[in-house]
Amino acid sequence: MWQVLKIPADHAHADRLSDALMALGALSVSIEDAHAGTDDEQPIFGEPGMAQETWHDSLISALFPEAIDLAPIVRQAAHDLDLTLPPFRIEALPEQDWVRLTQAQFDPIQISQRLWIVPSWHVAPDPSAIILVLDPGLAFGTGSHPTTRLCLQWLDANIRGGESVLDYGCGSGILAIAAKKLGASEVAGVDIDPQAVQAARGNAARNDVQQTHFYLPDAAPEAQYTVVIANILSNPLKVLAPMLAARVRPGGQIVLSGILAAQAEEMRALYGEWFAMLPAILDAGWACLTGVKR
Repeated sequence: MWQVLKIPADHAHADRLSDALMALGALSVSIEDAHAGTDDEQPIFGEPGMAQETWHDSLISALFPEAIDLAPIVRQAAHDLDLTLPPFRIEALPEQDWVRLTQAQFDPIQISQRLWIVPSWHVAPDPSAIILVLDPGLAFGTGSHPTTRLCLQWLDANIRGGESVLDYGCGSGILAIAAKKLGASEVAGVDIDPQAVQAARGNAARNDVQQTHFYLPDAAPEAQYTVVIANILSNPLKVLAPMLAARVRPGGQIVLSGILAAQAEEMRALYGEWFAMLPAILDAGWACLTGVKR
């Protein structure tokens, strides 16, 4: 058995109180929106280079072994931070098969009529479909997020066969692998995270795709491609715009995602310097932008 200490905190004290609990022996600490799942839930989207926004009302959850008396720990944390003793509650957490519990959260995902993402512990619902075998791991990209889904749907609708594709910011490699399975002849993926490159290579091998290579940026070939797809975030997409545009062949296509709907027109105007940009495709507050290189 374990126990979870739950303490409400405002945005001015949540981080400091979490750090104090870790210093006093917490095995892990998480901060969540105190109003999650209600009409007052506060969505937060962070990007590199932006000040990190926090929830106005947070809920701290700290994990401790069962035998520890938590009341003195809360008093000590409040004393160390010169705070009034906060209200708190304690919840029991029984030992569980965490691997099985985690796997249970990931079911097959249907992207289109013919394209499915299937974790390795599931049987494909439609054996005649194009199946991407993908397990959640250290790299971003399981197909559940709207930005990934938008990109996959675009690939499914637009890859005709024989294209060369660059997946920049490849994460798990899901878009590169999908492009190859949909008929692209040559596919490359690039990511700044060595763990992502390693994960992408492993996922490509698991899906038995050939002519699919993954690189760190300094090792990537400076080639041009029929399609360049980048599912990152708006700030990196702004910085990378000239480089990404240079990687697209004349008449080729750019596909951009990881963009909030409110950022779509600004990004569309920026990439309009090189591309004839189409209207944004939207899903759950996220946008996918595409264009043809002049």
